[in-house]
Amino acid sequence: MKSLLLCLLICCCLALPKMVSAQTDADALMIPKNFYCAGAMFTNNTWKNYWEGTFKRDNGNIGTLTTNTYSVFGNYGIFNNLDVLFNVPYVTTNASAGTLKGQKGFQDLSLTLKWEPFKTKIGTGVFSTYAFLQGSTPLSNYEPDFQPMSIGLHSEMAALRALINYQISGFFLSASGQYIRRNDITIDRTSYYTTYLINSNRVDVPNANDLMFSTGYRSPQFNAQFMFEKFTSLGGFDIRKNDMPFPGNNVNYTEAGVLFKYSFDKVAGLELTAGGDYILSGRNVGESTTIYGGVLYLFNLSKTK
Repeated sequence: MKSLLLCLLICCCLALPKMVSAQTDADALMIPKNFYCAGAMFTNNTWKNYWEGTFKRDNGNIGTLTTNTYSVFGNYGIFNNLDVLFNVPYVTTNASAGTLKGQKGFQDLSLTLKWEPFKTKIGTGVFSTYAFLQGSTPLSNYEPDFQPMSIGLHSEMAALRALINYQISGFFLSASGQYIRRNDITIDRTSYYTTYLINSNRVDVPNANDLMFSTGYRSPQFNAQFMFEKFTSLGGFDIRKNDMPFPGNNVNYTEAGVLFKYSFDKVAGLELTAGGDYILSGRNVGESTTIYGGVLYLFNLSKTK
């Protein structure tokens, strides 16, 4: 369910061994100017129990919901301190019980500008800051008013993230905050019920805040990190008793996860990445477990060897 409610991309890219390692749209790593990273990622998300408001329950008409996402992504170094990233996900959903039909299709194109404006040495470590400007738009005419089977919210999104990072040798600690702005959407009915009847086909999709903390070890060949995230909707309403989720729901959750990356010395530019996340607590969200893995390769587009 989380993957249906967030348009957050996983755009991981790597650089030359012994120089830098893979990066995402929420970490403190950059790739050099005139380098391009291409990759593919598979993500599996499942949940059986979910929170209907604050009430935790299951649903025999759904059983276990499985969402698979197949992503292609890339990252290009415009300058050494400015990168542009993109992500194109293809999403499928399936319920193990009941009669609801799973959906599939291309979800949302995401683009991100990542900027490192400041870096300095403090004590024995390095302190750096980062800014992210992200946007997404639907790639297909999928139906958002069919939660939890829908592949997304079909809402255009813009987000700003600020991140700080401090690293001593291979050990690091980082924290970031993000504001997410979503546009209203149009659904295929002329009225719907929230806490009262609304005679319109326009739905207000809540904006949101996202806080993330991560710590771990990173070296040119191997990275391992632990992540903690808190996502909070700025508006919306609870799922009605025994009703389906709705794009205008208030969605909050706390999540923990791990991430591992390995770069090959003998195949310069090749990297494997894998990880997982688990929803610890939430509101109007599935108690989901996510696992993912991907392969990435770096291309040197500069004139230097």
